Amino acid sequence: MAEENTNVENTSVEKQFAIQKIYTKDISFETPNSPQVFTQTWQPHVDFNLGTNVNSVGENLYEISLAVTVTVKSGESVAYLAEANQAGVFVLAGFTEQEMGHMVGSFCPNILFPYAREVISDLVTKGGFPQLLLAPINFDALFAQHVQQLQEAQQAPSTDTLN
Repeated sequence: MAEENTNVENTSVEKQFAIQKIYTKDISFETPNSPQVFTQTWQPHVDFNLGTNVNSVGENLYEISLAVTVTVKSGESVAYLAEANQAGVFVLAGFTEQEMGHMVGSFCPNILFPYAREVISDLVTKGGFPQLLLAPINFDALFAQHVQQLQEAQQAPSTDTLN
């Protein structure tokens, strides 16, 4: 019996993920109504906004940034506005289009969020306000919701009619 060569060359690219750098790209802290805000009864109302951005910066190299904005009002006046844009440079190679969506829309932001949360907490404390601890975020659920909204938008019938 003759031996057959069962070695099949693997033409697929191996998946690669690496963190090259994590850094604070931009920060801002404002207290537009100080010092008056410190003399009022503290009745905070927190408004939280989150956004992500992806930029290709080279072959298989991506800058993912996470923008966090927290506006806190006490009564009717703005007590403070804290913003942090936390970014990272990541190596992402060998992923399918669907996997890449998950990597840049959920996995990488999940890595960046603890850094952004720390920056916001430090800004607020150094601004003379009570500590602000942002709750953890389920980026997988947010990404799944985003994908579902995109699918629904593609499946929605057009409101334009041709006559």
